[in-house]
Amino acid sequence: MIFPRISLKKHRRWANIVIFFIVAGLIGYALFSQYVMGLEACPLCIFQRVSFISVGLVGLVAALHAPLSWGAKIYGFLGITSALVGAAIAGRHVYIQNMPATEVPACGPGLDYILDVFPLFEAIKMVFTGSGECAEVVWQFLGLSMPSWALIWFVLLGVLMWVANCSELSRYYHGQNTQ
Repeated sequence: MIFPRISLKKHRRWANIVIFFIVAGLIGYALFSQYVMGLEACPLCIFQRVSFISVGLVGLVAALHAPLSWGAKIYGFLGITSALVGAAIAGRHVYIQNMPATEVPACGPGLDYILDVFPLFEAIKMVFTGSGECAEVVWQFLGLSMPSWALIWFVLLGVLMWVANCSELSRYYHGQNTQ
C-alpha cells in the first residue's frame, strides 16, 4: 500500500487538533484587527467570534478525548452545530452588508449596553436585526468582507468537523473496511 495505515483514532485526533489551531489563528487575527488595526467589532462580529471559539473548543476537547464511534459522532454533532450557528450569523451579517443604503437600520447601542439593559432573548433579537455599524464594510480581502470570509471558514470547519468525527471516509481511504 502506498499510504501507511493510520488508526482512525489518531486520524481523528490530528484533524481535531487542526480544527483547534485554525480557529486559534482566526481568533488571533480578529483580535489583531481589532486591537492593532483599530477595526471595532460590531455585535454580529462578537457573536461570530463566540461561534468560532465554540467550534475550536469542541475540536480541542475531541482531540484530547479522542473517542471512537458514538463519542466522536457526538463531538462532530456539537462542532457542526456550532459551525452552522456561526454560518447563520455570518450569513445574516453578509446580508445586512449587502442591503441598499436606504434599508440599512440605524446605528444602535453597543452590545454591552444591550446585554445589560434588555432580557437575553430580546437582546439577541435586537442584535440579529442588525444596525448601521454591522452594515459598514471596513475590511476586504480579495473583494470579500470579513463576514464573508467568516462564512467561508464556518462552512470549511463544519465540513472538516464532519470528516474528522462523523464520516467513514477515512476507513475506506486507509483500507480498513474489508466489506
